[in-house]
Amino acid sequence: MFQNILLAADGSAHSLRAANNAIHLLTNKETGSIKVVYVVDGSTSKSDVLHNKDSKDIAEKRREKVKDILSLLETSNINHDYIILHGDPGETIVDYANNNSFDCLVIGSRGLNRLQSMVLGGVSHKVAKRAKCPVMIIK
Repeated sequence: MFQNILLAADGSAHSLRAANNAIHLLTNKETGSIKVVYVVDGSTSKSDVLHNKDSKDIAEKRREKVKDILSLLETSNINHDYIILHGDPGETIVDYANNNSFDCLVIGSRGLNRLQSMVLGGVSHKVAKRAKCPVMIIK
């Protein structure tokens, strides 16, 4: 059923649980694949530039945030790719998902209560509303 999964990851415990669920969703682990996407917004990008020596250091620090997820995929022998995108996380994930062919998008939830979700509008909420493929939000 699901052979090509997009996994939105930020390195949080929620995204690690999302990675575990994405692995279980793959119909055929030998031919299926998971694309891990990490989105860097403007404030994170500025902070990265101010606190690191060069672009190599920045890339290593970003990869470090999702290392547990990438390690999990490697030890599970799952075909995967890792990509860093830039922009507003919700919009960027939706654009990437809608402009590529994914069977499912898996994303972690921050567990905001209803009021916070309505006021702030979480990334997972934006993604669920706007993505054209099925979306699974993991608590």
